[in-house]
Amino acid sequence: MHVIHAVRAGKVPEVTLGFWLIKITATTLGETGGDALSMTLGLGYALSTAIFFAIFLAVVLAQIRATAFHPALYWAVIVATTTAGTTMADFADRSLGVGYAGGSLILFGLLAAVLVAWRVTLGSVSVNSITTPKAETFYWATILFSNTLGTALGDWLADDGGLGYEGGAVVFGAGLAVLAAVYSFTSASRTLLFWAAFILTRPLGATLGDMLTKPVADGGFNLSRISSSGVIAAVIVLCILILPQRPGVHPGQVSGTS
Repeated sequence: MHVIHAVRAGKVPEVTLGFWLIKITATTLGETGGDALSMTLGLGYALSTAIFFAIFLAVVLAQIRATAFHPALYWAVIVATTTAGTTMADFADRSLGVGYAGGSLILFGLLAAVLVAWRVTLGSVSVNSITTPKAETFYWATILFSNTLGTALGDWLADDGGLGYEGGAVVFGAGLAVLAAVYSFTSASRTLLFWAAFILTRPLGATLGDMLTKPVADGGFNLSRISSSGVIAAVIVLCILILPQRPGVHPGQVSGTS
């Protein structure tokens, strides 16, 4: 009896430039789609959150139960976290009255708590170890809170920070450029850089979404939230079809006999 080193495919995609392109587009859709339901259709933040959270639960359970990587299903869960994250953050910031700063701090605390619980329970928060239902549950909980936090951060900088949507997008874009440079020229923790970039892509998408749909007087282009969401969704589908979508892999071990 001996141990054979093998490589097992995960259920999350390889982290490539295409991954980040789709992620930013999905976060933009989260902002326009979330606002379309809560504002344009007038359902409000609470009801919209309930609807999007129910959709998130349905698709994330399907994702966790799946036995292989399915690009459409994976990105459906990502979009569900961004739309639910938008209305959840808006509900906390506006309906509950905690404000953008308060909402950001609360959500940062929740995100940190999930990451700590994940690290303590499984020993790693690396995306290279997403191969069990428990790891995947922590993964998606982290993504949900990171996308919710990103919405609050985007609104905080654009509105309370006085930078506007364009200024906010420039700041978050610059932050991602710094992370890319650190990744390219240093040996800093890849896991830390991944989650930092994952969080920053959300407020970038949120400010881009607001810039598309907010009134001109507020610094936006005043485009329809519903039509913008449709176009962005079509772009995501096209990216999924065109860009390589391979599952990430990690070293595993299986028992065998000689």
